[in-house]
Amino acid sequence: MAFAESPSSGVPGGYTQVLPVEVQGEDSVLRGHVSEDVAALVDKGVDQMNRHDLVGASNTFMQVLKADPGNKYAWYNLGVIAHQGNKLTSARRAYEKALKTDPMFGPALYNQALLVQASDPDRAIALLKRAIASDPKASTAYFLLGEILAKRGSMSEAKDAFILAVTIDPQLRSEVPPGFLD
Repeated sequence: MAFAESPSSGVPGGYTQVLPVEVQGEDSVLRGHVSEDVAALVDKGVDQMNRHDLVGASNTFMQVLKADPGNKYAWYNLGVIAHQGNKLTSARRAYEKALKTDPMFGPALYNQALLVQASDPDRAIALLKRAIASDPKASTAYFLLGEILAKRGSMSEAKDAFILAVTIDPQLRSEVPPGFLD
């Protein structure tokens, strides 16, 4: 799976913008559980998002949900669209519905953490730890975890998270606050 980078996330390489899930690879499981038409609609919605046709993408993902009400990709991408539009309650609800289908869906866990990091850092930390458990190479999840832990004063844990983030993605090195990689 590929994750688009979001300039609004504050986290390099974060996946808060679009989850351009091409329904392939591990997602071939998706094709086995729903029709090819639904998979094609997911692809169409992602393409619309990539072309910044968010109204069209929303409509397409709603069509997906009519055929497959638990489709995590449709719910996730509706969350992303709401998140981008600063409709945070709608974004949270959509991410929660994606997580109801797949409680370990890393992108939804990460974006939920982004939504709650300021108001509920403990919840954000728990969500990020689940995201990392689902994908141990999620460098941006480690990075955000490091940021939150640093703000809480857990410097040793923050340092460990930043080191893991940079080990996975060396390009993050320049984004790490001073003193954590010494």
